[in-house]
Amino acid sequence: MKRKLIAIDLDGTTLNSQSQISSKTKAILNKAVKAGHVVSIVTGRPNRISEHFYDELGLKSPMINFNGAVGHLPHRAWDKEYQLTFNKDIAFELLAAKKKLGIKLLAAEGKNLSLADQPNDIIPDFFPAKLKPEEFLNKSNLTTDPSAMTMLVDRQKLPNVVAELERSFGDKINVGVWGGPTPILELAPKGVNKAYGLKFLSQTLAIDRKDIIAFGDEHNDAEMIDYAGWGVVMQNGTDQLKKLANDITPLDNDHDGLASYLEDYLDLAE
Repeated sequence: MKRKLIAIDLDGTTLNSQSQISSKTKAILNKAVKAGHVVSIVTGRPNRISEHFYDELGLKSPMINFNGAVGHLPHRAWDKEYQLTFNKDIAFELLAAKKKLGIKLLAAEGKNLSLADQPNDIIPDFFPAKLKPEEFLNKSNLTTDPSAMTMLVDRQKLPNVVAELERSFGDKINVGVWGGPTPILELAPKGVNKAYGLKFLSQTLAIDRKDIIAFGDEHNDAEMIDYAGWGVVMQNGTDQLKKLANDITPLDNDHDGLASYLEDYLDLAE
C-alpha cells in the first residue's frame, strides 16, 4: 500500500475516556509506522500536555499543537518548525474586561509559554492547580505573542462572550467552543485550524492530500476531516462532524475504535 499520513487527534480519538492509550492502539499505530506509514498527532492540546503521548507511542514524526498554530519535532531543533501567534494586547484587553464579560479563568500559551490568571483544577492539566509568580498571566510575564488562549466562562454568558470576542477581535482570531459540559472557549490566530497543520505535514513529508487518513471526534477536527483524503470520525464523535466524514468507526474510543479501524483499513492484522 502507498505510504499514508495518518493524522490522529488525541482526546476522544486516540485516548480513551480515562485519557489513556490502550495497548491495542499503541500496537496498531506502531505496526502502521513499521509498515512505512507516518503517524502524526494533530491536537488542540498544548505540547506540554501531549508530548508524553508522543513519547509513549515512540513517534519521530512532526506534531501539530494548538489546533494548527504550532508545528514542531518534539525534543529536537528543526528548521521547518513554525509557530503562529496573535497580538498579546488581546490577552490584556480580556483580562481587563474579565468580570464584565463573565470570564472566570484565562490562560495564554505557546510552545514555550504557559500563563494563567489564577490557579484552577476544574480540568486537570489544561489549567494549572498551582502557579508560581512567573506563571501568572499579567503584563510583566506575557512579553511575547501567544499561539492560543483558553478561557473558562459563565455558561449563561457564553453566547454573549463569543459574540463580543468576534465583534472586537474577529479579524485577528478564531473563536472555538469546546463540546461537552464545561463552557470553555479557545482563541487561535485568524484562519488557523487543524487543516493548516495537516497541509503543512503533507507538504513537508511529501505525501499527497489524497493519501492522508485523519481521525477525529469534535468540532475542532472539522477542517482536518474535510481536508484529508479520507476523513474518519469516531463512533463517539459529534453528529455534526459525522456529516463531514468519509467513514465512521464502528467502535468508540473506549473500545479501540481507531485501532480496529486502522487495522482493517491498512490490513495490519497478523
